[in-house]
Amino acid sequence: MPKTVLRSGIRIHHQSVGEGPDVVMVHGITGNLAVWHLRLVPALCDELRLHTYDLRGHGHSDTPPDGYTLDDMAADLVDLLDALELERPAIVGHSYGADIALYLAATHPGRVSKVIAIESALPALEAVRSDEDWVGWTYWVQALEGAGHVVPADRRSDLRYLMRATIDLPKQWGPLRGLPRNPKPMLRLLEETTLPEDYRRVGSLSLERIAEIRTPVVLMYQERSAFRDTFDYLRAHLPDVEPILLPATRWGHFGPLEQPELVAQHVRGRLLPADADAVEVVNGSCVD
Repeated sequence: MPKTVLRSGIRIHHQSVGEGPDVVMVHGITGNLAVWHLRLVPALCDELRLHTYDLRGHGHSDTPPDGYTLDDMAADLVDLLDALELERPAIVGHSYGADIALYLAATHPGRVSKVIAIESALPALEAVRSDEDWVGWTYWVQALEGAGHVVPADRRSDLRYLMRATIDLPKQWGPLRGLPRNPKPMLRLLEETTLPEDYRRVGSLSLERIAEIRTPVVLMYQERSAFRDTFDYLRAHLPDVEPILLPATRWGHFGPLEQPELVAQHVRGRLLPADADAVEVVNGSCVD
């Protein structure tokens, strides 16, 4: 398990595989680099050099008690780019990982050639989902109650409560669907770190700063995404943007696991020459 010690002293676990243009893949909160390796890395690594890593507090990276804001996460990414000697890779991010990618494009435009943002939420746009009737809360509560966990009325928009309750659910998407979760990583994040508060801080990526991003951005959301308002805002305000809506699925937010073939096709089509063949999710020669 290769690890790099960043300037902060935190050790970050990472993997690099494949040949071709450099692409860094950034997972979301409570995930890890396996999100990419389950389906997308095998589909893409024959023609792209893919760099995946565990965010601080996730996977096999260190878990400091604080430092989970976009400012902190982007600083980690810049340090990792330096350590891997990557000048201007493309960055593919999912959920909070997409937030980190957009943050980097805003604050370090010389370090990223293109951003593919899958289901970005962005703290600066929290107002569009802060209402108790936000569809994202509804989806989450329905999932919990469908599994037999009754959510009290006063907890239906309580992030910490919903995350804690989710620990008891089996995995809901991807090839590991139905298997029990390992509760320790999420409990550690909820009870021993400031992540539940930090991830909501806007930091340097304000609404004004979003409109100043000049890096080409591909937006990839599901048609009935709980973050559709975020998609609409970014599509209207990013100067160089290509919006993509994926077909609706049961959960919607987890395209890399729910629709890996389609996500891989779009990633490949935006990062490789236009005459590249259509992708099929099979193990490439770069995967054992």
